[in-house]
Amino acid sequence: MVFVGLIGMVVGSISMSLVPVSFGIAGYVTLLVVITASYALFQTANNTTVMTGIRADQRGVISGMLNLSRNLGLLTGASVMGAVFAFASGATAITTAASEDIATGTRWAFAVAAILITVALGVAVASRNRSHSDRDDKRPTVRPAR
Repeated sequence: MVFVGLIGMVVGSISMSLVPVSFGIAGYVTLLVVITASYALFQTANNTTVMTGIRADQRGVISGMLNLSRNLGLLTGASVMGAVFAFASGATAITTAASEDIATGTRWAFAVAAILITVALGVAVASRNRSHSDRDDKRPTVRPAR
């Protein structure tokens, strides 16, 4: 489910950066629903994966660390994406910006988000491959009888 959530977020973000303005509010909201549902799926599966391997006496600390990292990620992400939007739109004041400038800023923000989510997907795949490799290394080797 971690991978399904990340892939859904990548697809939604890429689509959001490419969707034509003619799709209107319905296209925008539909893609936001895809991204949001995928994010919820990822968060739930990721938290479960992290908490499953933790000793009972460490669950409170690890749960707190998960919440801290999620909040720091949300704050940092909102700041960075806001900066990407402002830079890409080129508008000095958002209230007087042309709709084309706002659309450009939005497209760039979602394109950058898609790139960052793709990096996260790569990290998840590498982590999964490493954990499978570690498990295979711990399995006893069975030698055939002669």
